[in-house]
Parts: sequence; structure tokens; C-alpha cells
Amino acid sequence: MSETVLVTGGAGYIGSHACKVLARAGYRPVVFDNLSRSHRAAVRWGPLVEGDLAEREKLAAALNHYAVAFVMHFAAFAYVGESMTDPALYYANNLGGTLSLLEAMRATGVDKIVFSSTCATYGIPTESPIPENSPQLPVNPYGETKLAIERALHWYGEAYGLRSVSLRYFNAAGADPEGEIGERHEPETHLVPLAVEAALGQRPQIDVYGTDYQTPDGTAIRDYIHVQDLAEAHLRALEYLHAGQQSVALNLGTGHGQSVREVIRAVESASGKVVPRRETARRPGDPPVLVADPSRAAELLGWRARISDLDTIVRTALVWHQRGSANSHRGE
Repeated sequence: MSETVLVTGGAGYIGSHACKVLARAGYRPVVFDNLSRSHRAAVRWGPLVEGDLAEREKLAAALNHYAVAFVMHFAAFAYVGESMTDPALYYANNLGGTLSLLEAMRATGVDKIVFSSTCATYGIPTESPIPENSPQLPVNPYGETKLAIERALHWYGEAYGLRSVSLRYFNAAGADPEGEIGERHEPETHLVPLAVEAALGQRPQIDVYGTDYQTPDGTAIRDYIHVQDLAEAHLRALEYLHAGQQSVALNLGTGHGQSVREVIRAVESASGKVVPRRETARRPGDPPVLVADPSRAAELLGWRARISDLDTIVRTALVWHQRGSANSHRGE
């Protein structure tokens, strides 16, 4: 019988792609999701347990019922702006929910977890590319909650023997190359889908926040990584823990950045349409450049981004959005 992985937030954007990769690798993904910001139709590779992370008894029951061997933890709120205006929501859901999950794992003897962290734990970086030992000084409650979870995982490891891999994503983008699932947030805040939707006439324009950065074209530079590559990294992290390796935190990125203007040009080239845009002021706290040093993930997991070139990211996103209203299998 294949080993079972509980995937919290598995009805969401990255979680649903991870479920597909897990199923193809012979694992059984069981999704635990409250569907508040995700999509039931994205659960296609295993059963769904509908529940909230605060429901510790329901979590423990799912871990026991499905004889779960590993947890992949994606479930979280992830809007930086919302975290600034309602930090209580983020501490309760992200940190409180994760502590509830960890206690359910302790109660049922599940001792391996792959955690969806973020480059937001670094705050305003002092170097580029950013290595894992760069100072972690978040500038918003979203990043603070993710960092607090990383620290909790460390101490749970010290005290209770929990082993974990924390994966610090840079900018997730793109869609399933086979077109089965993709990215749909409500509201949408990510550049690639915003630009694609503007090109397709699904929104009037996009805002370009800041054109006066000290970058080659004046706009902010980010490290975009294809969601399929992210999903593959989670599988590698699970296998790393399966092999008995010790806890670690790793960056997931390409080591290269693209500017906002470069992304817009790629969308215009792929779609053959103009992306309407409005140039506006920088957003507070936005660094000019965020690029990962992913060398440790290559060293420890044997993982490198394979399909994260900008053309592939944009093309897969464009195909997904073009199917739009006809495609009911939408990930968050």
C-alpha cells in the first residue's frame, strides 16, 4: 500500500500541484482544507477532509484514519497587505493553526513535515542572491508568522524529535503544464496572472508599483519559479526526510531575477496583445531585488528548477487563463 501524505491547503494553488506530483510518485495525498480561499475542484488525486486547522481533533482523526506517514503543510493566509491591517487574523490562522497541527501530529505519532515557508522571512535583504543564513527580519505580520513557525519547528525537533524541511519560496508562478490546474486567487495579487488577465481583457489594467528602483529598467526584480518546480521540490524534501535526514530550511528559486517590465513584455509576446498598465508609486517595504541562492537545495535535495524560464511560466499561465470560464478545475 502506498504511503499517505496529509496535505494541508491541498485545494490551493501550490498544494494542488504538489498533490498531483505526489500521486504520480506513488504516494496517496489526503487533502485537509477548509476551502475558505481554495477550490474543491482542485482536489483530484485523493480524498478531501474538509476542516480547519483549529480543529485539532479532526486533524488527529484524519491522521489516524488514513495512517498518515508525512505532512505537507501549505494551509495559510498569504496576503501581505491584509496581514498589515489584520495581524490578529494571521497569527490566529497561520501560527495558531500550525501549532494545532503540530499537536495533532504529536498525539498521533507523525513526526515528519514539509513546511511551506517564504522569502518574506528575510524582510529587506542585505545581499543578493540571498543565502539561507541571511538575517531573517520580516517587515510584515505574514513573514513574521512564517518565521515563528520555522522557530517552532526547530524547538519541536529539539524537544519531541519532529523532523522538518522548511521551504522558503520566492515568487511562485505558472500553471500545470498539462493544463489540469492553475492559479486563481480572489483577490489576485500576483504579477503573472494579473498581466495575463489584463492582456486577455479580463481586467482593465495592472498597476506597476515603482519605476524608480536602482535596477536596469527601474522596476522591481523578483525570482520567479514555476509552480511545477516547487511541487517537485516538495517531493524531494519528503524523500529527504524519508531517508532519515535532519531538519533543514532551504530556499526555492532559480538564482536569477526578472523585472516587472520584463514579465509584462513576456506576456505581451506570448499573447500577442498589449498589457494595459498604470505606473504608480512604490509600495512601502518592497525591496528592489529579491533573488534566491538555491544552491543548498541542489546540494541536499538534488533539486534544481527545470521549467522556470520566464517563457514557460508565462505560456503555461496563459493557456490556463485562456481556458478560463470553461475550466472548472481551478486551484487557488
